[in-house]
Amino acid sequence: MRTAGSRSPTRVDQQVGEKIRELRIAQNFTLSELGQELGISHQQLQKYETGTNRLSAGMLSSVARALRVPISELFQTSDAASSETRDPVSESRARCHALIDRTSSVAKLDTMAKVLRALSAD
Repeated sequence: MRTAGSRSPTRVDQQVGEKIRELRIAQNFTLSELGQELGISHQQLQKYETGTNRLSAGMLSSVARALRVPISELFQTSDAASSETRDPVSESRARCHALIDRTSSVAKLDTMAKVLRALSAD
């Protein structure tokens, strides 16, 4: 890897890519699904995740929005996000939101709402 002054990806670019991959998998997004959400090919997303290509500030913002996380979370290494600092409720909520956001069928959304309503009635 080159220094931060060159146009080549740096260690930080690689760490951000790894974090994106980790979050994508945790939210059950495929490369194709997240790529489509971002308006890029799955190949381009894979290059971001592996640190082969650098992400622009605009793309960082788009990725954070699609994954429903603050941009700062993309810069956290896995060590920094230990299970002690993670909020399991927020993580589960984000996974649910990701599934709902990817659903375009009104019938499926209505069914999801009924299931959630039934589960929440304790």
